[in-house]
Amino acid sequence: MASLIVVFPKAEDGKSIRNLLVRSGYSVAGVCTSGAQALNYADSLSHGIVVCGYKFPDMVYAQLRDWLPAGFDMLLVASPSVLNNVGGKDIVCLPMPIKAYDLINTVQMMDVALEKKRKKQKQKPRERNERERELIAQAKELLMNRNNMTEEEAHRYIQKRSMDNTSSMVETAQMLLTMMKE
Repeated sequence: MASLIVVFPKAEDGKSIRNLLVRSGYSVAGVCTSGAQALNYADSLSHGIVVCGYKFPDMVYAQLRDWLPAGFDMLLVASPSVLNNVGGKDIVCLPMPIKAYDLINTVQMMDVALEKKRKKQKQKPRERNERERELIAQAKELLMNRNNMTEEEAHRYIQKRSMDNTSSMVETAQMLLTMMKE
């Protein structure tokens, strides 16, 4: 479950929304009256949702959105006239006056979407650095020259060997280079 940061210029508005969210089972990391406070909370968390109004004493919602760390989504609560001027930027909007049911359902939807996004990012393989790419290329070149393989066959060979040995392609390439150069 994502941590929530509530940001409204009037402390009582923020506390009311926090109480509603807490009663619905959500964890609220902090209630803020300025964008700078919200950014301090966000820096101490890995991910979350910022539920906020349109304007704070030190910035507006768009500046806050731009400065939020990656892994944070924003739920903007404002009047319909303000929401008409909101440009994309991955901001979910709710019109004022806000209904408790709409707020809870929207936060729940955002929480599910944020978790899906985090899981998807965890599944991405990390990028290989230049040295690792070079090792794999050298091993493929060696296989192509010695065994008359195509580049694709050499790649598949290294890939299959790494899966069979439960090692990375880089480790398999290093092993092949060591064994075949002798």
